Amino acid sequence: MNITADCVVIGSGMGGGMTALALARKGLDVLLVERGERIRREPQNWSPEEVFLKRRYKPAETWLDHNGRAYKPGVHYVVGGSTKVYGASLPRFRESDFEAAQHDDGVSPAWPFRYADIEPYYAAAEDLLHVHGTTGQDPTEPWRSGPYPYPAVEHEPYIADLAERLRAQGASPAANAMGIDLRPRGLCIRCGTCDGFPCLVGAKSDAETCAVDPALETGNVRLLTGVRIDRLETDPSGARIVLAVGEGADGEVRITAAKFVVAAGAVNSAALLLRSADSKHPDGLANSSGQVGRNYMMHNNAHIAAFDATRRNDVVFQKTLSVNDWYHDGGDGKPGGVMQLVGKVQGSMMKLEAPYAPRFALDEFAKRSVEWLVMSEDLPSPENRVTLDASGRIVTHRTALGVAAHRRTMKSAKRLLHRVGYQIIGTQWFGIEMNSHMCGTVVAGQDPSRSVLDGYCRAHDVANLWVIDGGFFPSSAAMNPALTIAAQALRVVAESDIAA
Repeated sequence: MNITADCVVIGSGMGGGMTALALARKGLDVLLVERGERIRREPQNWSPEEVFLKRRYKPAETWLDHNGRAYKPGVHYVVGGSTKVYGASLPRFRESDFEAAQHDDGVSPAWPFRYADIEPYYAAAEDLLHVHGTTGQDPTEPWRSGPYPYPAVEHEPYIADLAERLRAQGASPAANAMGIDLRPRGLCIRCGTCDGFPCLVGAKSDAETCAVDPALETGNVRLLTGVRIDRLETDPSGARIVLAVGEGADGEVRITAAKFVVAAGAVNSAALLLRSADSKHPDGLANSSGQVGRNYMMHNNAHIAAFDATRRNDVVFQKTLSVNDWYHDGGDGKPGGVMQLVGKVQGSMMKLEAPYAPRFALDEFAKRSVEWLVMSEDLPSPENRVTLDASGRIVTHRTALGVAAHRRTMKSAKRLLHRVGYQIIGTQWFGIEMNSHMCGTVVAGQDPSRSVLDGYCRAHDVANLWVIDGGFFPSSAAMNPALTIAAQALRVVAESDIAA
């Protein structure tokens, strides 16, 4: 199969979907390539057993850690990418996240642009993603040029009471910025299967719903599914890509375009560039700096379940509240982290962490527990990286940085929850398999000797290559990354020559 387009976008997650939509609205002929297929709307979308225990929507492939141990990564190769099952929490990064900051384990570097540069595109992305939120509750929130498009998601009584109890202890609980369709006549039914599940009713603001499908409606975008791009080939000078080569169900696929956008996710984007090594790029495409695959970051994450035997948690849609008080100062003058409610956990979902516990006991625990994500910043290190083994298999090397700050945030969160009446607090630490919020593998920067991309995600070495996903992040911050990826995609198309 031979295909031609003005621009090919590889990957249909938040970065690829938003880039395709923005380019389509500029009138470009865009080919959007996704290695997976659309997730069918089916009863299994809302089944904890199917989604979590049987991994129905995750790939069968395995990656290796730095010790050579095989593991199943928490990625999703489907139209919309991992946003199909994300929790739809869409906060902005704080102004300080774009500046250099000192941490225990090193420096979180400055970005090649500032908050003010991306702020208009945060607003545009919030509009496209139907973000519900409010201002004035969170002491760490950045300035805004306008209000949220829609009001914050209302707390259910249990969460509203929890917010008051937290506030009585001196905390500043704030409504989460959420991407769900609670607009007038919207589709959201506030079910208990949002965070971690595909949305059966199409009410989650995922990349398929809010970017890919609107892009297709313009008539300027074609969607090619079931095709994995294996390499990018350059012209004899090595300065421009001329061909993307992949494999589909019917054999080899060859795509010619004037411009190429890689948006396959931080790990797979780096792996594609490494697989595309040639005589002009012996260490991988766009890798004269040696930074492709390096600075691999994930957030330092843990789930905590706070149990109160005296109160029954009857909440359905739980993920409406955060406490960000330690974001700028974890107690030692250095950045800390956040605690953010997650979707209500059911007993069957606890089986992965407690496989020998009786199901009835887990169900009873879940009836009286409230669950949080505690998240803090990981730091970039050239030794934390993505490589390929001799067979081309992905290998991830990671020693978490910022662990001390994360543990301090965990202690602060647990002390706060104990003070508001929870007697037992269980912890689930995230391992490398979770791959939560991967970023940093094709870092953007002003110095071509120390970065892969410029401030508009264009490769320093290859004139017609852009990488627009979490891979461009110079730092991970301690906020969910999806909105920042979406905003940067809109900024790149609006301000750079990608659409020229």
